[in-house]
Amino acid sequence: MSISFNQIPINVRTPGQYIEFDNTRAVQGLPAIWHRILVLGQRLNTGSVAAGVPVQILSGVQAEGYFGRGSMLAAMLAALKAANTYTECWAVGLDDNGAGASATGTIAFSNSPTESGTLNLYVGGQLVQYGVASGASATAIAAGVAAAINADTSLPVTASAAAGNVTLTARHKGEAGNSIDVRLNYQVGQATPKGLTVVITPMAGGTANPDIQTAITAIGDEQYHTVVVPYTDATNLGKVESLLSTRFGPMVQKEGHAFTAAAGSHATLVTLGNGRNSPHLTIMGAGKSPTPPYVWAAVAGAVDAFEPDPARPRQTLELPGVLAPAMPDRWTRDERNLLLYAGIATTLETVDGRVLFERVITTYKTNAFGVPDISYLDVETMRTIAYLRFSVRSRIALKFPRFKLADDGTQFGAGQAIVTPRTIRAELLALFIDWEEAGLVEGREQFKRDLIVERNKSDPNRVDAIIPPDVVNQFRVFAGQVQFRL
Repeated sequence: MSISFNQIPINVRTPGQYIEFDNTRAVQGLPAIWHRILVLGQRLNTGSVAAGVPVQILSGVQAEGYFGRGSMLAAMLAALKAANTYTECWAVGLDDNGAGASATGTIAFSNSPTESGTLNLYVGGQLVQYGVASGASATAIAAGVAAAINADTSLPVTASAAAGNVTLTARHKGEAGNSIDVRLNYQVGQATPKGLTVVITPMAGGTANPDIQTAITAIGDEQYHTVVVPYTDATNLGKVESLLSTRFGPMVQKEGHAFTAAAGSHATLVTLGNGRNSPHLTIMGAGKSPTPPYVWAAVAGAVDAFEPDPARPRQTLELPGVLAPAMPDRWTRDERNLLLYAGIATTLETVDGRVLFERVITTYKTNAFGVPDISYLDVETMRTIAYLRFSVRSRIALKFPRFKLADDGTQFGAGQAIVTPRTIRAELLALFIDWEEAGLVEGREQFKRDLIVERNKSDPNRVDAIIPPDVVNQFRVFAGQVQFRL
């Protein structure tokens, strides 16, 4: 008998018709990746889910119950779900670092308003309005503003008032509180009532982020293709980069990409970007946006994860819910170009205040010898090669699950579950055509010429291959010269 059966024994003597099913040729085309997002962030004690416990998130309301209304993690997940309701999402809450301190800021009121009006205060990008009466004292206004802030329990701060001053305190300890933006009159047409003087002291003094090792331990071996991290301190970023580098390696093959974001000046972000060099990390440059950087990170990760085509440029995709910096604070093209060379991903702002991806890059800039290297620069490249590897593994595992291995030219009977290097080569060429039709690669003749599939000389049960796809690129720049005539 030359046919290789999987379930029908060769020594059946009882009469009957025995037919088994073989699914090794059933699946056609390219496989789909079931993408999963993991979000890390701080929780409040009012949440029902303990720290270090992975839990699936279906909605922003559910996240508030799990991690506490007003918590960093609840804000991140609400923004993420507003941007992407489709992709499977999990979260791990972290407790504040006991050795840390909470950021604080102040709003100082002086003089009495000479007209009645509305005070439009933005805290972490969220609007808090307070009605000001003409002639009201600074002390009364401060007390009213503090009460309005405390009435909105979704805000990232609490407030207290004394002698015309409102003191804001971040709900969490840690450095993230320093980036909570506090400002007046973000939208066009908003104005402080005449006569009233308001001086805002930015949030500062937050120290000591939690250690994300708790979350790393909690997720075990589960694969998450997008990891959202709210921190930019060197210790935590180093742990994320190390984790994803190991998982990207050939012995694990559970690829993932991390998104974080940072606020601050151009110089601050250039310094941050130049201090990292990982193909598995994207740092979004939030600049002076009213929206907290941890929300930026969550939305950026959500939008990237929603894109079904790993190779399609992310440029012009909107980051919904993210507020653009005020017009004077937006970076010029030259400044954004410098950020891209420093490893900071950039955005564009529309005239109506929407924020769009400009170029989503990693922090990878140089190889191990310090030589400039663009091979892992773009997120699209990382997503594409990860998918190509996944599809190779899927194709080989589906087509040849229980096959014997023989040299090319072996004369075995038709129907035998035997594979040769030549057979595998033909399957990889067929896979390349599928890649090409999906717009993931180019250069079929080059691939065919450079593809090597051979039996290992030392291990007779192993086949080795060099798989050389030319990954498709992204159309980002058009340059032309108009040579006009008169």
